[in-house]
Amino acid sequence: MSATVVTRNSPSGAHAARRTGWKTFFIWVGLSLLAFPIAGELAHIVAGPVDGVMPALIGGALTGAGIGFAQWLMLRRSLDVRLEWIAVTAVGLAIGLAVGAKAVGYETDVSDLAIMGAISGAFVGVGQGVLLRGKFSLWLAWMAAMPVLWAVAWVVSEAVIGNAVDDQFIVFGASGAIVLGVLSGLLLVAGTRQTELTTPR
Repeated sequence: MSATVVTRNSPSGAHAARRTGWKTFFIWVGLSLLAFPIAGELAHIVAGPVDGVMPALIGGALTGAGIGFAQWLMLRRSLDVRLEWIAVTAVGLAIGLAVGAKAVGYETDVSDLAIMGAISGAFVGVGQGVLLRGKFSLWLAWMAAMPVLWAVAWVVSEAVIGNAVDDQFIVFGASGAIVLGVLSGLLLVAGTRQTELTTPR
């Protein structure tokens, strides 16, 4: 009896890859939905509202560490990402939030939040993208996407919770986290599939 070899290009292999991709996607969205609001709320309790450089640095670092840890739990297996991911995300959000919040004068109008989000996302995205280089084919796209996704997430969150943003939160809430999780999750799945197809076996 001859053995049957299943490859990614075979119907069964392609089906298994799609199933794995969607599993990755839903786990990523779920982690985003939990990590962003929980880490942000806990950091807000510790650091207080983002009304100065120090609260932004402390709150951003704590929130970034929580978000980075949740993301690392999945990426350490799918992309062999190491613990540096947590530190880079924490430092990126700390510096990005401090720069972004100061740039808009700590205001919370929707345009100000979008700018602050874009700057925060830029710092986080660049740091994470560097770590993804060589492991993820769309690492440059990841860098470019994060400022946009963080800005959009803040706009969506402001539209949902309204005047509550006046409390000067560190990061957007659950609604924004879902948006960012879905869009970045699609990018993650696309890049992971492309990486698998182009990686020599």
